[in-house]
Amino acid sequence: MRILLPPSEGKTPPAAGPPVDLAGFGVPVPGRDTVLDALVSLCRAEPERAVSLLKLSKGQAAEVTRDAALPTAPAAPAGQVYSGVLFDAFGLAALPEPARTVAAESVWIFSGLWGVVRPDDLIPAYRCPGTATLPGLGDERPMSVTRFWRDRLAAVLDPLVADELVVDLRSYTYVAMWRPRRAVAIRVLHEREVAGERVRTVVSHFNKATKGRLAARLVTEGVVCRDVAELTVALKDLGYRVERHPSGALDIIVEEL
Repeated sequence: MRILLPPSEGKTPPAAGPPVDLAGFGVPVPGRDTVLDALVSLCRAEPERAVSLLKLSKGQAAEVTRDAALPTAPAAPAGQVYSGVLFDAFGLAALPEPARTVAAESVWIFSGLWGVVRPDDLIPAYRCPGTATLPGLGDERPMSVTRFWRDRLAAVLDPLVADELVVDLRSYTYVAMWRPRRAVAIRVLHEREVAGERVRTVVSHFNKATKGRLAARLVTEGVVCRDVAELTVALKDLGYRVERHPSGALDIIVEEL
């Protein structure tokens, strides 16, 4: 069973370490060198344009300087570099060793720059969201990194997954990069009472924190399911309140963190 995560917008820059080795990634996807070269070239040659194409604010211009130095920047395991609510809740470094081993094999993190990484793949801190567009990816106009990765990821990941169930915890931007055939999307809905009625909404903090904790529980408990029915039972056994959505997604209902 595979677990898919989005990357975090925030990163923790490694203090030391070797530079990224594109041949060292656990999932060999062609095109990483192309995207890395395009990103670095843009940031070095046209930093102001890079701010726009990377969807940055003017106050985030330092991210462009960092991206310009990516080939020589120190790298560390992706599970340590990615930060923020979801990855803090996942707490990979604090998990028991058997759970970290399961995570290294079953968790895939999607990325606008790398396509897909495993938690133990070594990466530098970077800024290249799935919504970014970059010149030099195949045609005269800047191309969306999501469009660039779509066919390349499918060609590599489809055979690796085969008939495995895929638990999809990604946000929409990264869902668009690869759509596995047997994916079960997980939605997190915050339920509260408003004017005497129970109302459910998607709240970013609840969504990310719950998905991070869920990923941790799945790898810690070694949960492996063959279909959505088994996954529903497994989630309920873990203490989650779960409902099946008509779309096929599973809704996890939370009232508090």
